Amino acid sequence: MSDEQRIENSVALIGIGLLGTAVAERLLRAGYHVLGYDESADAMDAFAALGGQASPQLLDPPLAAPTIMLCLPNSDIVKQVAADIMPNLKPGTVVIDTTTGHPEVTRNLATQLAEREVALVDTSVLGSSEVTRRGEAVLMVGGSSDAVCEIRKVLEAISNTIYHLGPVGNGQQMKLVANLVLGLNRAVLAEGLHFAKTFNLQPNVVLDVLKSGAAYSRVMDTKGSRMVEREFAPEARLSQHLKDVNLMLEHAKEAQTTLPLSQVHQSLLKKVEAAGHGHLDNSAVIQAW
Repeated sequence: MSDEQRIENSVALIGIGLLGTAVAERLLRAGYHVLGYDESADAMDAFAALGGQASPQLLDPPLAAPTIMLCLPNSDIVKQVAADIMPNLKPGTVVIDTTTGHPEVTRNLATQLAEREVALVDTSVLGSSEVTRRGEAVLMVGGSSDAVCEIRKVLEAISNTIYHLGPVGNGQQMKLVANLVLGLNRAVLAEGLHFAKTFNLQPNVVLDVLKSGAAYSRVMDTKGSRMVEREFAPEARLSQHLKDVNLMLEHAKEAQTTLPLSQVHQSLLKKVEAAGHGHLDNSAVIQAW
């Protein structure tokens, strides 16, 4: 493969945490040359062990790739990284932002990038790192049709379930809606298992019964056994979901509406985080009881 072909088949990945690692695995498996940067030396070593090319500096090889993917924790970090790399981005580059962030911040960033002839596509990922690793995540995309078309093969390397929801920011809006429903499903399951405990019912039997009837939700398959066994090795961190719930409630206030169930959910997540468990999997919400 020539250097020119290698660059054309390259994706630069900034942020190699739980989601970033899963995305990297999918891209490498699909034959992409993946350049990666993360502030964590351990993350960089693990990425290199997968077959990725670790970049020693944020402004180094990533800028040679036609597609730059951001897998970062929040909008503030996205803004900082964008400010660092923006002056050196080449016209025609497409930036894919997977962050569950503030849609207005993302739209403002898209406007700034457009002035440099760089497109931004927000691509929110519905599914844990393990779900993403299996290629079963749902991608919720916001951006121009041309930009989405340009990166479609990259997206398809991650998942074939792709929804283009309209302009920039719409993917993140849909992610907040989806995370609201998903998070409350987890909280309800946690409360149900706690309630069953007051009757001295066997948790594993309770879970089997719930899976067999009208109360079933897919959360029982993905998080039920974790709650029963108190096994909280992170696939998606509780603190990250609390950040998402905060965004939901912030938008609800701006829209002059209320989300009473999400307010209760927020208080449960805050309680678990305050106890020092924010780094655990989001199924650790059951620790609120």
